Amino acid sequence: MARKPSPTILQEELYPPYAGNSASAREELDDARLVDLDVAEESPFLRGQKRVSARRGSLPKKTVNRVMWACFALGILGVGAVIAIAVYNYGEHSWRFRIESSDNIEVTGIENVTKAQIMEVMGADIGRNTFFVPLTQQKAQLEQIPWVESASVMRFVPNRLKVEIHERTPVAFARVGPRIFLIDAVGTLMELPQKHKYSFPVILGMNPGEPLSTRIPRMKAYNELVQQLDSGGARYSQDLSEVDLSDLDNLKVRVNNPQGDVLVELGSIDYLKRYRTYVSHVQEWRQQFQKLESVNLRYDNQVIVNPDMEGKPKQPTLSVAAAKAAAAAGVKPAALITHLNPHDRSIPKPAFELTEKKLDPKAAAKKPAARPRTKKAPARVVKSAPRKEPARHSKPKPYGKKPSAAVAANTTSPKPSPAVARPSTGPN
Repeated sequence: MARKPSPTILQEELYPPYAGNSASAREELDDARLVDLDVAEESPFLRGQKRVSARRGSLPKKTVNRVMWACFALGILGVGAVIAIAVYNYGEHSWRFRIESSDNIEVTGIENVTKAQIMEVMGADIGRNTFFVPLTQQKAQLEQIPWVESASVMRFVPNRLKVEIHERTPVAFARVGPRIFLIDAVGTLMELPQKHKYSFPVILGMNPGEPLSTRIPRMKAYNELVQQLDSGGARYSQDLSEVDLSDLDNLKVRVNNPQGDVLVELGSIDYLKRYRTYVSHVQEWRQQFQKLESVNLRYDNQVIVNPDMEGKPKQPTLSVAAAKAAAAAGVKPAALITHLNPHDRSIPKPAFELTEKKLDPKAAAKKPAARPRTKKAPARVVKSAPRKEPARHSKPKPYGKKPSAAVAANTTSPKPSPAVARPSTGPN
């Protein structure tokens, strides 16, 4: 159904003109229309035109929130601090965390280091709280033991300590002064073990009291020498009883041989090539020379047999205890002998003397008749002495006259022991 069109209302019909001034009347109508529109658009929910004063705080709202969170955090920290202090006091004074004995200290990785050496360092921790054990300090003290290369100390709650030791690896014996030690690849000296045996040569040229920095280049030369001699599966280093490192420009090795040990000079390079020259010609040289003592192979196209060794340094004689300990550790017998220069006439006095009974106790036990003979000999000298005394006082002997055979026999020096007589025969 069609919408009935409404007639259009003109402005003149809606606002009829006044009889007065038409322009002024028109302005009044416009102002009235504007006022009516403003009143109609005003919402009844709007605030009144008069403002009401509101009370505000002295701090902003964000600052208040931050202060509240800071107080909350301080409260949590305070509670945590109280709990931590309580736990600390409990751990400090409780008997549960105290190391009671050495059974609470576990030690692993020791073979040549004894547990007594470990307890000399860790023994101070017995009776101490496990939380107060200075782990770093104890580790440093353990690594001062010559056999210990590295160490670690760990604590386990409630009252246990664990010590892990990594020992050094010896590569040779070293003769330092009148004693023999074991030595590792960097020159650290270690005491001889009591349970293990090694088959190493003895290094000469190490001095007592020298710093480790002076031994490092010598041990580097020694490691290179052994590496070359053992290359290709030859294992020539097992034939050596001594290696002299006193002169790095000329390394000297003493070869252990049943027919007599020989000192071989190898120079500073091509150790394997020069040593093979010695091995291939040693029998020929023994036939040409009455006694083969040394060979100089440091020059490429020249071989000097039995050279003059006057500049060779002298090694001090080993003591009895040092020789026994070295022999028990596996030192070869040829390295236990103090070799003398054949051109040196000054023979050092032996450090000890061995009687016949000490040299061969079995032979001395089988000969009981030897004791009565030694007792009768002094008795005969005593009986003959009073008979000759009057003649000596009554008739003095003229100056320069030779004594009688009986007097000469009584004034002869006693027979030296084998240990004293051995050095006078020259080098072995």
